[in-house]
Amino acid sequence: MSMKRLLEIMEKLRDPVDGCPWDRQQDFATLVPYTIEEAYEVADTIAQQDYKELCEELGDLLFQVVFYAQIAREQQLFDINDVTAAIVDKLVRRHPHVFADERIESAEKQTQAWEEHKRRERAQKSGEDSAAPSELDGIAKSLPALVRAQKLQRRAARVGFDWDEIAAVYAKLFEEVDEVRAAAHSADEDALEDEVGDLLFAGVNLARFLNVDAEHALRRANDKFERRFRDVEERVASEDGDMQMMSVAELDEIWEAVKSQQNKD
Repeated sequence: MSMKRLLEIMEKLRDPVDGCPWDRQQDFATLVPYTIEEAYEVADTIAQQDYKELCEELGDLLFQVVFYAQIAREQQLFDINDVTAAIVDKLVRRHPHVFADERIESAEKQTQAWEEHKRRERAQKSGEDSAAPSELDGIAKSLPALVRAQKLQRRAARVGFDWDEIAAVYAKLFEEVDEVRAAAHSADEDALEDEVGDLLFAGVNLARFLNVDAEHALRRANDKFERRFRDVEERVASEDGDMQMMSVAELDEIWEAVKSQQNKD
């Protein structure tokens, strides 16, 4: 009943005469930033373990799906029933060990089987598009850069395009640092940006080799920096200080004190 009501509300919001002007104005492309924002808000509530808020955020994310489906229905492309049918078919197809007779005995084997199903589906789509299939097909360009870098590297590694040992990964990282240093002394801004990008990509590669999720690791680093910086601000303010008037050495001393205290806590 609630889903039916949601679909009715969405249709009413898009009504050409009586609908909401903002909702009527939207199309597939204009909705994308809101969808990304809603997905991040879901992730944020999970990170905070705020499960009451998570229920509401999941509703906001569901509304995005319904919104896209309504626009598609208006353009006679597909509707919400096609969306649900597609995911039902995909889940059944990719879980033959649950819905058919195939046996998979571990989560690791399931992951391998899942990826193999996806690979075959990508190859089939590539054949339909008359384009040469690639192991990198299907990795969305709109993903956060760190997430996409890790996915690209994992896909390439599956077909053997990878370092044999972690020592080579460290060496590559140091090599990229040297190349950034050299580019920083040139007047070529594009070259510098390229080299910084290569350094970040190498950092993601190191994280992958260490079985660390690069996106999650950077989120943790961001949160840690924010906590420490806020503490620095509070300490300076408590002494009626002005950060802009303090030396780097003075600020670093406070930073190290905050860091030491937070590590104890």
